[in-house]
Amino acid sequence: MRIREWQDVLEDVTERDADPEDWRAVAGDRAGGVGEDMYLAHPRAGVFFLKTYAKNPFEVRGVGTQVARNLDDEIGSFMPERDSGGRFAVQSPPDDEEQAETVGKRLETVLETHADAPTRPQDLFDDVMEALESPAFGPMEYDQYDRPDELEDLSERFEEADELLNAELEDLIETDEVDRGFM
Repeated sequence: MRIREWQDVLEDVTERDADPEDWRAVAGDRAGGVGEDMYLAHPRAGVFFLKTYAKNPFEVRGVGTQVARNLDDEIGSFMPERDSGGRFAVQSPPDDEEQAETVGKRLETVLETHADAPTRPQDLFDDVMEALESPAFGPMEYDQYDRPDELEDLSERFEEADELLNAELEDLIETDEVDRGFM
């Protein structure tokens, strides 16, 4: 298992040749410390585990790793279903002004279309993410004040990774001299 900076793991997620809308996520407070835990999963791209904390209101620090090469039925049972309420997305900024204008026009068209037709919030979200060319988006189980049961189950399933990432994150927190996170 290779532990890396959390942004490097997210970059790995964005570079996967996988259907962007098939990603799933579970996240919540970190057990026993400052920060949050997050699992990102895709049937073909695998399962990624991130631990992050806010060093200050402008900087997030953390670590992560890939914990499984694919999403099997057992691990998939901990992930939210396609029509679950919460949503997440991983975004990359436009490469240049021309791409920003193209994406902006597509986004405008999507919003006009949804304004004229009755749609579900999930459908609007999915269409907006496609217009923005998001490399990863989908349903998310998230609790900003606690840990969802699914997060506990995944932490037990990947206990070794949880312990290693906790140790790495604690080293970051100690190095940064942060005793508590920002809320």
